Amino acid sequence: MARLFGTDGVRGLANRELTAELALDLSIAAAHVLAELGTFAGHRPRAVVGRDPRASGEFLEAAVSAGLASAGVDVIRVGILPTPAVAHLTESLGVDLGVMLSASHNPAPDNGIKFFSRGGLKLADEVEEAIEARIGEQWDRPVGAGVGRITDLPDGEQRYVDYLLSTVPNRLDGLKVVVDEAHGAAFRVSPEALRRLGAEVVEIGVQPDGLNINDGCGSTHLDPLRAAVLEHHADAGIAHDGDADRCLAVDASGEIVDGDQIIAILALTLREHGNLAKDTVVATVMANLGFKIAMEREGVHVVETAVGDRYVLEAMRSAGLSIGGEQSGHVILLDHANTGDGVLTGLHLLARVAETGKPLGELAAVMRRLPQVLVNVKGVDKSRVHSAARISEAVSAAEAELGESGRVLLRPSGTEPMVRVMVEAESHDLAESIAHRLAGVVREELS
Repeated sequence: MARLFGTDGVRGLANRELTAELALDLSIAAAHVLAELGTFAGHRPRAVVGRDPRASGEFLEAAVSAGLASAGVDVIRVGILPTPAVAHLTESLGVDLGVMLSASHNPAPDNGIKFFSRGGLKLADEVEEAIEARIGEQWDRPVGAGVGRITDLPDGEQRYVDYLLSTVPNRLDGLKVVVDEAHGAAFRVSPEALRRLGAEVVEIGVQPDGLNINDGCGSTHLDPLRAAVLEHHADAGIAHDGDADRCLAVDASGEIVDGDQIIAILALTLREHGNLAKDTVVATVMANLGFKIAMEREGVHVVETAVGDRYVLEAMRSAGLSIGGEQSGHVILLDHANTGDGVLTGLHLLARVAETGKPLGELAAVMRRLPQVLVNVKGVDKSRVHSAARISEAVSAAEAELGESGRVLLRPSGTEPMVRVMVEAESHDLAESIAHRLAGVVREELS
Protein backbone atom coordinates (compact mmCIF):
# COMPACT_ATOMS: atom_id res chain seq x y z
CA MET A 1 0.00 0.00 0.00
CA ALA A 2 1.38 3.40 -0.94
CA ARG A 3 2.06 5.72 1.96
CA LEU A 4 -0.78 8.18 2.55
CA PHE A 5 1.31 10.94 4.07
CA GLY A 6 3.58 12.92 1.79
CA THR A 7 5.96 15.71 2.77
CA ASP A 8 2.99 17.97 3.50
CA GLY A 9 0.19 15.81 4.90
CA VAL A 10 -2.32 13.69 3.00
CA ARG A 11 -3.35 15.11 -0.36
CA GLY A 12 -5.43 13.94 -3.32
CA LEU A 13 -8.47 14.44 -5.53
CA ALA A 14 -11.29 15.23 -3.12
CA ASN A 15 -14.12 12.67 -2.98
CA ARG A 16 -12.11 10.19 -5.06
CA GLU A 17 -8.74 9.73 -3.35
CA LEU A 18 -9.40 11.91 -0.33
CA THR A 19 -12.88 10.84 0.75
CA ALA A 20 -15.05 11.69 3.74
CA GLU A 21 -14.51 8.14 4.96
CA LEU A 22 -10.74 8.50 4.81
CA ALA A 23 -10.88 11.88 6.57
CA LEU A 24 -13.01 10.35 9.31
CA ASP A 25 -10.70 7.34 9.73
CA LEU A 26 -7.54 9.47 9.72
CA SER A 27 -8.94 11.70 12.44
CA ILE A 28 -9.95 8.76 14.64
CA ALA A 29 -6.56 7.13 14.16
CA ALA A 30 -4.78 10.40 14.96
CA ALA A 31 -6.74 10.71 18.20
CA HIS A 32 -5.85 7.16 19.20
CA VAL A 33 -2.14 7.53 18.42
CA LEU A 34 -1.82 10.84 20.26
CA ALA A 35 -3.68 9.40 23.24
CA GLU A 36 -1.28 6.48 23.44
CA LEU A 37 1.70 8.84 23.16
CA GLY A 38 0.43 10.61 26.28
CA THR A 39 -0.53 13.85 24.52
CA PHE A 40 -3.96 13.85 26.17
CA ALA A 41 -2.82 12.68 29.61
CA GLY A 42 -4.50 14.41 32.54
CA HIS A 43 -6.96 16.53 30.60
CA ARG A 44 -9.82 16.45 28.13
CA PRO A 45 -8.29 16.58 24.62
CA ARG A 46 -8.95 19.53 22.32
CA ALA A 47 -8.29 20.18 18.62
CA VAL A 48 -8.47 23.15 16.27
CA VAL A 49 -9.86 22.51 12.77
CA GLY A 50 -9.54 25.04 9.93
CA ARG A 51 -9.81 25.01 6.15
CA ASP A 52 -9.30 26.98 2.96
CA PRO A 53 -12.32 27.97 0.79
CA ARG A 54 -12.46 24.84 -1.41
CA ALA A 55 -15.97 23.45 -1.76
CA SER A 56 -14.76 20.01 -0.70
CA GLY A 57 -13.43 21.52 2.52
CA GLU A 58 -16.99 21.77 3.75
CA PHE A 59 -17.64 18.03 3.84
CA LEU A 60 -14.06 17.20 4.83
CA GLU A 61 -14.29 19.60 7.77
CA ALA A 62 -17.47 17.85 8.85
CA ALA A 63 -15.82 14.42 8.55
CA VAL A 64 -12.68 15.42 10.48
CA SER A 65 -14.73 17.07 13.21
CA ALA A 66 -17.01 14.03 13.47
CA GLY A 67 -14.07 11.65 13.65
CA LEU A 68 -12.30 13.57 16.38
CA ALA A 69 -15.47 14.13 18.42
CA SER A 70 -16.43 10.46 18.16
CA ALA A 71 -12.99 9.63 19.60
CA GLY A 72 -13.57 11.93 22.58
CA VAL A 73 -11.77 15.06 21.34
CA ASP A 74 -13.41 18.48 21.72
CA VAL A 75 -13.25 20.31 18.39
CA ILE A 76 -12.87 24.06 17.91
CA ARG A 77 -13.74 25.02 14.34
CA VAL A 78 -11.99 28.19 13.21
CA GLY A 79 -13.40 28.32 9.67
CA ILE A 80 -11.51 29.69 6.67
CA LEU A 81 -8.01 30.67 7.74
CA PRO A 82 -4.46 30.23 6.38
CA THR A 83 -2.52 27.12 7.34
CA PRO A 84 -0.08 29.15 9.49
CA ALA A 85 -3.05 30.68 11.32
CA VAL A 86 -4.24 27.20 12.28
CA ALA A 87 -0.70 26.36 13.46
CA HIS A 88 -0.61 29.61 15.47
CA LEU A 89 -4.00 28.99 17.09
CA THR A 90 -3.00 25.42 17.90
CA GLU A 91 -0.12 26.89 19.89
CA SER A 92 -1.78 29.98 21.35
CA LEU A 93 -4.93 28.15 22.50
CA GLY A 94 -2.85 25.40 24.04
CA VAL A 95 -4.75 22.61 22.27
CA ASP A 96 -3.41 19.14 21.59
CA LEU A 97 -3.93 18.92 17.84
CA GLY A 98 -4.44 21.19 14.85
CA VAL A 99 -5.97 20.08 11.55
CA MET A 100 -5.86 22.10 8.33
CA LEU A 101 -7.88 21.12 5.26
CA SER A 102 -6.13 22.47 2.18
CA ALA A 103 -4.24 21.40 -0.93
CA SER A 104 -2.17 24.58 -0.80
CA HIS A 105 -1.30 25.69 -4.37
CA ASN A 106 -3.09 22.76 -6.07
CA PRO A 107 -6.23 23.31 -8.19
CA ALA A 108 -9.68 23.39 -6.59
CA PRO A 109 -10.67 19.71 -7.12
CA ASP A 110 -7.77 18.61 -4.88
CA ASN A 111 -7.72 18.83 -1.12
CA GLY A 112 -5.53 17.74 1.75
CA ILE A 113 -5.34 17.10 5.47
CA LYS A 114 -2.42 18.42 7.48
CA PHE A 115 -2.00 17.69 11.18
CA PHE A 116 -0.17 19.83 13.74
CA SER A 117 0.95 18.59 17.12
CA ARG A 118 0.77 20.63 20.32
CA GLY A 119 2.73 23.84 19.80
CA GLY A 120 1.75 24.11 16.14
CA LEU A 121 4.46 21.79 14.81
CA LYS A 122 4.03 19.28 11.99
CA LEU A 123 3.80 15.67 13.10
CA ALA A 124 6.97 13.62 13.06
CA ASP A 125 7.28 10.97 10.34
CA GLU A 126 6.98 8.14 12.85
CA VAL A 127 3.73 9.57 14.24
CA GLU A 128 2.27 9.82 10.73
CA GLU A 129 3.29 6.22 10.08
CA ALA A 130 1.61 5.14 13.31
CA ILE A 131 -1.60 6.93 12.30
CA GLU A 132 -1.63 5.16 8.93
CA ALA A 133 -1.15 1.81 10.65
CA ARG A 134 -4.18 2.39 12.89
CA ILE A 135 -6.70 3.30 10.19
CA GLY A 136 -9.80 1.10 10.28
CA GLU A 137 -8.96 -0.73 13.50
CA GLN A 138 -11.63 -1.87 15.96
CA TRP A 139 -11.93 0.40 18.99
CA ASP A 140 -13.94 1.03 22.13
CA ARG A 141 -16.11 4.04 21.43
CA PRO A 142 -16.87 6.56 24.20
CA VAL A 143 -20.49 7.36 25.01
CA GLY A 144 -22.40 10.03 26.91
CA ALA A 145 -20.13 12.70 28.34
CA GLY A 146 -17.15 10.89 26.84
CA VAL A 147 -17.82 12.06 23.30
CA GLY A 148 -16.23 15.28 22.10
CA ARG A 149 -18.13 18.52 21.62
CA ILE A 150 -17.90 20.75 18.54
CA THR A 151 -17.85 24.53 18.91
CA ASP A 152 -16.83 27.53 16.79
CA LEU A 153 -14.19 30.17 17.51
CA PRO A 154 -15.74 33.41 16.21
CA ASP A 155 -12.67 35.59 16.72
CA GLY A 156 -9.97 33.28 15.33
CA GLU A 157 -9.36 35.57 12.38
CA GLN A 158 -8.94 38.60 14.62
CA ARG A 159 -6.61 36.76 16.98
CA TYR A 160 -4.37 35.84 14.07
CA VAL A 161 -4.27 39.36 12.58
CA ASP A 162 -3.52 40.86 15.98
CA TYR A 163 -0.64 38.43 16.38
CA LEU A 164 0.77 39.24 12.93
CA LEU A 165 0.73 42.96 13.68
CA SER A 166 2.53 42.38 16.99
CA THR A 167 5.54 40.99 15.09
CA VAL A 168 6.01 43.82 12.58
CA PRO A 169 8.69 46.35 13.66
CA ASN A 170 7.36 49.43 11.86
CA ARG A 171 4.34 50.77 10.01
CA LEU A 172 3.79 50.78 6.24
CA ASP A 173 2.42 54.32 5.85
CA GLY A 174 3.01 55.71 2.37
CA LEU A 175 3.24 52.32 0.63
CA LYS A 176 0.78 51.32 -2.07
CA VAL A 177 0.54 47.54 -2.29
CA VAL A 178 -1.34 45.14 -4.55
CA VAL A 179 -2.21 41.79 -2.95
CA ASP A 180 -3.28 38.67 -4.84
CA GLU A 181 -4.88 36.22 -2.41
CA ALA A 182 -5.50 33.43 -4.99
CA HIS A 183 -9.17 33.33 -3.93
CA GLY A 184 -7.77 31.45 -0.97
CA ALA A 185 -7.60 31.30 2.78
CA ALA A 186 -5.98 34.73 3.35
CA PHE A 187 -8.53 36.70 1.33
CA ARG A 188 -9.63 38.65 4.42
CA VAL A 189 -6.70 38.56 6.85
CA SER A 190 -3.93 39.74 4.54
CA PRO A 191 -5.60 42.94 3.26
CA GLU A 192 -6.81 43.74 6.79
CA ALA A 193 -3.32 43.40 8.26
CA LEU A 194 -1.82 45.63 5.58
CA ARG A 195 -4.46 48.33 6.04
CA ARG A 196 -4.07 48.32 9.81
CA LEU A 197 -0.36 48.94 9.30
CA GLY A 198 -1.12 51.99 7.16
CA ALA A 199 -0.62 50.68 3.62
CA GLU A 200 -2.89 51.62 0.74
CA VAL A 201 -4.15 48.26 -0.53
CA VAL A 202 -5.40 47.14 -3.94
CA GLU A 203 -7.00 43.68 -3.73
CA ILE A 204 -7.25 40.97 -6.39
CA GLY A 205 -8.09 37.29 -5.98
CA VAL A 206 -10.37 37.95 -3.01
CA GLN A 207 -13.69 36.50 -4.22
CA PRO A 208 -13.49 32.79 -3.32
CA ASP A 209 -16.45 30.74 -4.52
CA GLY A 210 -15.11 27.33 -3.55
CA LEU A 211 -14.04 26.49 -7.10
CA ASN A 212 -11.70 29.30 -8.19
CA ILE A 213 -8.85 28.90 -5.70
CA ASN A 214 -5.43 29.25 -7.43
CA ASP A 215 -7.21 29.52 -10.79
CA GLY A 216 -4.87 31.67 -12.87
CA CYS A 217 -3.91 33.78 -9.87
CA GLY A 218 -1.85 33.81 -6.70
CA SER A 219 1.77 32.83 -6.20
CA THR A 220 1.68 30.20 -8.97
CA HIS A 221 0.34 32.64 -11.61
CA LEU A 222 1.97 36.03 -11.14
CA ASP A 223 0.95 37.76 -14.38
CA PRO A 224 -2.28 39.27 -12.94
CA LEU A 225 -0.33 40.67 -10.01
CA ARG A 226 2.35 42.13 -12.26
CA ALA A 227 -0.29 43.78 -14.44
CA ALA A 228 -2.11 45.22 -11.42
CA VAL A 229 1.09 46.64 -9.91
CA LEU A 230 1.85 48.46 -13.16
CA GLU A 231 -1.75 49.59 -13.66
CA HIS A 232 -2.05 51.06 -10.17
CA HIS A 233 1.53 52.40 -10.00
CA ALA A 234 2.03 50.45 -6.79
CA ASP A 235 5.24 50.20 -4.83
CA ALA A 236 5.02 46.41 -4.66
CA GLY A 237 2.80 43.40 -5.11
CA ILE A 238 2.40 40.43 -2.78
CA ALA A 239 1.02 37.04 -3.84
CA HIS A 240 -0.01 34.09 -1.71
CA ASP A 241 -1.17 30.59 -2.58
CA GLY A 242 -4.41 28.90 -1.58
CA ASP A 243 -3.50 28.31 2.06
CA ALA A 244 -1.17 31.32 2.32
CA ASP A 245 1.93 29.53 3.53
CA ARG A 246 3.80 30.97 0.53
CA CYS A 247 4.72 34.52 -0.40
CA LEU A 248 6.16 35.81 -3.65
CA ALA A 249 6.46 39.46 -4.60
CA VAL A 250 6.62 41.85 -7.54
CA ASP A 251 8.52 45.14 -7.51
CA ALA A 252 7.27 48.46 -8.87
CA SER A 253 8.54 47.68 -12.37
CA GLY A 254 6.72 44.33 -12.49
CA GLU A 255 9.84 42.20 -11.89
CA ILE A 256 9.31 39.07 -9.84
CA VAL A 257 10.97 38.82 -6.43
CA ASP A 258 11.16 35.12 -5.62
CA GLY A 259 11.59 33.21 -2.38
CA ASP A 260 15.38 33.22 -2.56
CA GLN A 261 15.46 37.00 -2.89
CA ILE A 262 12.93 37.46 -0.09
CA ILE A 263 15.00 35.24 2.22
CA ALA A 264 18.14 37.19 1.30
CA ILE A 265 16.47 40.53 2.09
CA LEU A 266 15.04 39.34 5.39
CA ALA A 267 18.24 37.56 6.45
CA LEU A 268 20.26 40.74 5.98
CA THR A 269 17.55 42.71 7.80
CA LEU A 270 17.78 40.34 10.76
CA ARG A 271 21.56 40.62 10.78
CA GLU A 272 21.45 44.40 10.71
CA HIS A 273 19.19 44.31 13.76
CA GLY A 274 21.36 41.72 15.52
CA ASN A 275 18.76 38.97 15.19
CA LEU A 276 20.28 36.61 12.61
CA ALA A 277 21.16 33.62 14.74
CA LYS A 278 24.73 32.42 14.11
CA ASP A 279 24.83 34.55 10.92
CA THR A 280 23.28 31.55 9.18
CA VAL A 281 20.32 30.93 6.89
CA VAL A 282 18.74 27.63 5.79
CA ALA A 283 17.84 26.91 2.15
CA THR A 284 17.12 23.80 0.11
CA VAL A 285 19.29 22.28 -2.59
CA MET A 286 17.04 24.01 -5.15
CA ALA A 287 18.01 27.50 -3.99
CA ASN A 288 19.49 29.54 -6.81
CA LEU A 289 23.29 29.61 -6.94
CA GLY A 290 23.00 33.39 -7.02
CA PHE A 291 21.51 33.27 -3.52
CA LYS A 292 24.43 31.30 -2.18
CA ILE A 293 26.94 33.59 -3.88
CA ALA A 294 25.22 36.66 -2.41
CA MET A 295 25.09 35.23 1.10
CA GLU A 296 28.75 34.23 0.95
CA ARG A 297 29.65 37.74 -0.20
CA GLU A 298 27.68 39.20 2.74
CA GLY A 299 29.28 36.86 5.25
CA VAL A 300 26.16 34.76 5.86
CA HIS A 301 26.55 30.98 6.04
CA VAL A 302 24.04 28.83 4.13
CA VAL A 303 22.88 25.43 5.44
CA GLU A 304 21.37 23.22 2.71
CA THR A 305 18.53 20.73 3.19
CA ALA A 306 16.40 18.45 1.05
CA VAL A 307 13.41 20.02 -0.71
CA GLY A 308 10.44 20.55 1.63
CA ASP A 309 9.74 23.16 4.28
CA ARG A 310 9.57 20.47 6.97
CA TYR A 311 13.26 19.72 6.36
CA VAL A 312 14.08 23.42 6.48
CA LEU A 313 12.29 23.69 9.81
CA GLU A 314 14.04 20.63 11.22
CA ALA A 315 17.44 22.11 10.35
CA MET A 316 16.50 25.46 11.85
CA ARG A 317 15.21 24.00 15.10
CA SER A 318 18.12 21.61 15.57
CA ALA A 319 20.72 24.37 15.08
CA GLY A 320 18.77 27.21 16.73
CA LEU A 321 18.53 29.32 13.57
CA SER A 322 16.13 32.15 12.82
CA ILE A 323 15.31 32.12 9.10
CA GLY A 324 15.08 29.63 6.26
CA GLY A 325 12.91 28.74 3.32
CA GLU A 326 12.43 27.78 -0.28
CA GLN A 327 12.56 29.47 -3.67
CA SER A 328 8.81 28.78 -4.02
CA GLY A 329 8.08 31.31 -1.28
CA HIS A 330 7.89 29.15 1.84
CA VAL A 331 9.74 31.34 4.33
CA ILE A 332 10.04 30.44 8.01
CA LEU A 333 10.73 33.22 10.51
CA LEU A 334 11.25 31.04 13.55
CA ASP A 335 11.19 33.91 16.03
CA HIS A 336 7.54 34.37 15.09
CA ALA A 337 6.15 31.14 13.61
CA ASN A 338 6.78 27.39 13.54
CA THR A 339 5.81 27.05 9.90
CA GLY A 340 6.04 28.95 6.64
CA ASP A 341 3.69 31.94 6.84
CA GLY A 342 3.09 33.88 3.64
CA VAL A 343 1.21 36.76 5.24
CA LEU A 344 3.84 37.19 7.95
CA THR A 345 6.59 37.09 5.31
CA GLY A 346 4.88 39.70 3.15
CA LEU A 347 4.41 42.06 6.08
CA HIS A 348 8.06 41.83 7.13
CA LEU A 349 9.25 42.28 3.55
CA LEU A 350 7.18 45.43 3.15
CA ALA A 351 8.29 46.65 6.58
CA ARG A 352 11.86 46.53 5.30
CA VAL A 353 10.87 48.60 2.26
CA ALA A 354 9.20 51.16 4.52
CA GLU A 355 12.07 51.18 7.03
CA THR A 356 14.80 51.78 4.46
CA GLY A 357 12.85 53.91 2.01
CA LYS A 358 14.43 51.83 -0.75
CA PRO A 359 12.34 50.35 -3.58
CA LEU A 360 11.77 46.61 -3.38
CA GLY A 361 13.69 46.12 -6.63
CA GLU A 362 16.77 47.77 -5.13
CA LEU A 363 16.60 45.56 -2.04
CA ALA A 364 16.16 42.45 -4.20
CA ALA A 365 19.27 43.35 -6.20
CA VAL A 366 21.37 42.10 -3.29
CA MET A 367 21.43 38.84 -5.26
CA ARG A 368 21.54 38.10 -8.97
CA ARG A 369 19.41 35.15 -10.03
CA LEU A 370 21.38 32.89 -12.32
CA PRO A 371 19.32 31.40 -15.17
CA GLN A 372 17.89 28.08 -13.98
CA VAL A 373 16.45 25.38 -16.25
CA LEU A 374 14.52 22.39 -14.90
CA VAL A 375 13.73 19.36 -17.09
CA ASN A 376 11.53 16.54 -15.77
CA VAL A 377 12.46 13.14 -17.21
CA LYS A 378 9.37 10.96 -16.70
CA GLY A 379 8.81 7.21 -16.81
CA VAL A 380 12.31 6.19 -15.71
CA ASP A 381 13.86 4.04 -13.00
CA LYS A 382 14.73 6.88 -10.64
CA SER A 383 16.41 4.54 -8.13
CA ARG A 384 19.51 4.25 -10.36
CA VAL A 385 20.05 7.94 -11.06
CA HIS A 386 23.00 8.24 -8.67
CA SER A 387 24.57 4.85 -9.45
CA ALA A 388 24.56 4.78 -13.27
CA ALA A 389 28.16 5.33 -14.43
CA ARG A 390 27.29 7.07 -17.69
CA ILE A 391 25.06 9.58 -15.88
CA SER A 392 27.82 10.33 -13.36
CA GLU A 393 30.28 10.90 -16.20
CA ALA A 394 27.85 13.24 -18.01
CA VAL A 395 27.29 15.23 -14.82
CA SER A 396 31.03 15.57 -14.20
CA ALA A 397 31.55 16.81 -17.76
CA ALA A 398 28.74 19.34 -17.38
CA GLU A 399 30.15 20.60 -14.07
CA ALA A 400 33.57 21.04 -15.64
CA GLU A 401 32.01 23.03 -18.47
CA LEU A 402 30.14 25.30 -16.04
CA GLY A 403 32.99 25.84 -13.62
CA GLU A 404 32.17 27.94 -10.55
CA SER A 405 29.56 29.96 -12.43
CA GLY A 406 26.97 27.21 -12.55
CA ARG A 407 25.86 23.89 -11.11
CA VAL A 408 23.99 20.66 -11.85
CA LEU A 409 21.46 18.87 -9.66
CA LEU A 410 19.78 15.55 -10.47
CA ARG A 411 16.95 14.78 -8.05
CA PRO A 412 14.61 11.76 -8.10
CA SER A 413 10.96 12.61 -7.51
CA GLY A 414 9.59 11.54 -4.16
CA THR A 415 6.24 10.44 -5.59
CA GLU A 416 6.63 9.67 -9.31
CA PRO A 417 8.92 7.59 -11.59
CA MET A 418 10.71 10.75 -12.61
CA VAL A 419 14.11 12.44 -12.34
CA ARG A 420 14.40 16.22 -12.19
CA VAL A 421 17.40 17.65 -13.99
CA MET A 422 18.26 21.18 -12.89
CA VAL A 423 21.07 23.27 -14.37
CA GLU A 424 22.15 26.83 -13.53
CA ALA A 425 24.55 28.80 -15.71
CA GLU A 426 25.64 32.31 -16.61
CA SER A 427 23.25 32.30 -19.58
CA HIS A 428 19.84 30.74 -20.14
CA ASP A 429 20.94 29.24 -23.44
CA LEU A 430 23.86 27.43 -21.82
CA ALA A 431 21.71 26.17 -18.94
CA GLU A 432 19.07 24.94 -21.35
CA SER A 433 21.58 23.22 -23.62
CA ILE A 434 23.26 21.33 -20.77
CA ALA A 435 19.96 20.46 -19.05
CA HIS A 436 18.50 18.88 -22.18
CA ARG A 437 21.75 17.06 -22.92
CA LEU A 438 21.77 15.55 -19.41
CA ALA A 439 18.06 14.75 -19.62
CA GLY A 440 18.76 12.77 -22.76
CA VAL A 441 21.42 10.72 -21.00
CA VAL A 442 19.10 10.08 -18.04
CA ARG A 443 16.31 8.99 -20.38
CA GLU A 444 18.59 6.62 -22.31
CA GLU A 445 20.15 5.06 -19.22
CA LEU A 446 17.09 4.73 -16.99
CA SER A 447 14.25 3.94 -19.40
